[in-house]
Amino acid sequence: MTLTSFHPGQVWNDTSGNRIQAHGGSIITVDGVYYWYGENKEFTVPGSSIWHWGVRCYSSTDLYNWEDRGLIVPPVEDDPEHPLHPGQAVDRPHIIYNEQTGKFVCWIKVMSKGSLQRSTVLVADDILGPYEIVQTWLRPLSMSAGDFDLVVDPHDGKGYYVFERVHSELIVADLTDDYTNVTGYYSTHFPQPQPPFVREAPAHFYRDRKHYLLTSGTTGYYPNPSEAAVSPTIHGPYTVLGDLHPTDASRTSFHTQISSVFEHPLKKDLYIALGDRWLPTYLDDGDRAHRAFEEHFAPGRDGDVRMEEFAEVNTSRADYVWLPLRFEGDRPVIDWHDEWSLDDFEDR
Repeated sequence: MTLTSFHPGQVWNDTSGNRIQAHGGSIITVDGVYYWYGENKEFTVPGSSIWHWGVRCYSSTDLYNWEDRGLIVPPVEDDPEHPLHPGQAVDRPHIIYNEQTGKFVCWIKVMSKGSLQRSTVLVADDILGPYEIVQTWLRPLSMSAGDFDLVVDPHDGKGYYVFERVHSELIVADLTDDYTNVTGYYSTHFPQPQPPFVREAPAHFYRDRKHYLLTSGTTGYYPNPSEAAVSPTIHGPYTVLGDLHPTDASRTSFHTQISSVFEHPLKKDLYIALGDRWLPTYLDDGDRAHRAFEEHFAPGRDGDVRMEEFAEVNTSRADYVWLPLRFEGDRPVIDWHDEWSLDDFEDR
């Protein structure tokens, strides 16, 4: 069936009829074609030791209908110590294109036991690969680096790595010219004493000469209130603008965690927030999510609780929530839509 609109939170299949597996994902446009890539969770079911099965990519010319282009970063099955082994906690791949080197550069977060989180960096000549590893077990700035985004300045091509310094604060770090490491220059933002208040899952976009960061609280797979901030420069200072979802009474960002923001190249002022609904079963009881948040992540409690302890986690069945941003002055706001279409927006 050919799709002609978005249906947030509903099962989304590819053009072959299979559930799309591109979690923690982003979109990059290459030669007029959209490529959506993310974590392949098809085998990540309760009781398995499989966290991921590589990075899968899909292509589309309309953003509705996606063709499976395969694993652009396959898992390394025969070495349990390799950062890309299926048992390693591989998360949130991001890919940017380097005009100077002609390379696509992919960063991937890899979590280890405890709070240690490190990065693997790969490069390729084509968006679909093959990708070659150039950095493993990287600790940027000698920090444990969690959820992140990669940013390319639209004016001068300079690259930035925006990441959560685990359970502490958000860091904006300059990338080297080839985008495969950090230079050592960085700024710090939104310091917090502990989860769930520490900001993670940063999603950057640029609008009207301003830099925006959309972030999540640190509650694992559990949904929480997203937050927006804006700054005249990528290194700040950032002004916090509050909850992105003011009409959501459950305070769970419509049961979603935003992974990235995509600016549509052909539509006027259209920014799409791409999100994962990791725990769709929590929608069975509208107040269940909020009660669980109070129980497990209230002030004074240990916010570093693994989701498996209190919720059924089957990320192979996680859904996607894509919603457009609207703006009240500088403030981005996300409203719920059961269905929406690109035709609702003006062409550039």
